[in-house]
Amino acid sequence: MTPDSFRTASRRARVASSLGVERFFDGLEPDVRAVVIDADGDHFCAGLDLSEMTERDTLAGVSHSRMWHRVFEKIEFGPVPVVAALKGAVVGGGLELAAAAHVRVAEESTFYALPEGQRGLFVGGGASVRVPRLIGVSRMADMMLTGRRYDAQEGLALGLSQYAVADGLGRKTALELAGRIARNAPQTNFAVVQALPRIAEANPRDGFLMESLMAAIAQGTDDAKGRMQDFLAGRAGKVTDQ
Repeated sequence: MTPDSFRTASRRARVASSLGVERFFDGLEPDVRAVVIDADGDHFCAGLDLSEMTERDTLAGVSHSRMWHRVFEKIEFGPVPVVAALKGAVVGGGLELAAAAHVRVAEESTFYALPEGQRGLFVGGGASVRVPRLIGVSRMADMMLTGRRYDAQEGLALGLSQYAVADGLGRKTALELAGRIARNAPQTNFAVVQALPRIAEANPRDGFLMESLMAAIAQGTDDAKGRMQDFLAGRAGKVTDQ
């Protein structure tokens, strides 16, 4: 295989991979209640192949970026909550992927970076929208301008993850959290995934109204009424139970 044909095959594989993510979330069975995103090898995701960027014109660049926006939206606003198990490099597009998940578990080996600034590039997979929600605009700007890298503990403190665990425990912890999430009422998980981020972005008056509507929808379900009756009758676990 020549170098050019190898690069073409690699590009096709990456596109197939991104579209595979999209197909996976579009094709989830109704009984699936939560999803865990994990990675083989030592790294969660180190982002794109820079060799692609040298061959892509402006219009193709816009199309490529919009493809990733569409794919990651399937994660963020898909039918179920998503837990990401992070390890090693969570860099560039890898951080964009992680930021689209709802819960992130980072092993001690995890490190975060946005090296696009040192490559003459700008993020294109949604980082400029999602990452500032987690750590703020100024910290993201610092990452891009200076190449600053955060380790797992720093990322936990900043909000890049919600959990930090020892190496080798990321997948196990993510699966345990997903199991806990799957036991929630489906209307609550729907509200958290679909309504909560939109309420947070709305102006307060609209946000309060959306909250009232979502609260009324959730508590009006038979499932919610049954769970409340179990709690009042002492049949439900207490808040401290895991």
